[in-house]
Amino acid sequence: MAEFLVRIVLTRPSALDDDAWTSLLAAEREVGLGYRRRGVVQRIWRLPGTTSNVGIWSAPDASDLDRLLAGLPAFRYMSIEVEALALHYLEATE
Repeated sequence: MAEFLVRIVLTRPSALDDDAWTSLLAAEREVGLGYRRRGVVQRIWRLPGTTSNVGIWSAPDASDLDRLLAGLPAFRYMSIEVEALALHYLEATE
């Protein structure tokens, strides 16, 4: 499995009313919790004062990660940056 640093900024579109936005966020939470249970989202942090988060995601390759990100209910309202991660020599086991 490969690990990726994923930065997500979620922007609420003005066309969505409060009920639609609340429903979308609830669906997003359910999918996100599923990704956590499956080990796709290894770690995730909110960036205080923003609608952003940063996390360590795990997937077999970048194409699979792309599919997983596209599966997020709020995907079309997200700006996403992905960086592949490589093992650092300080992390290598002896």
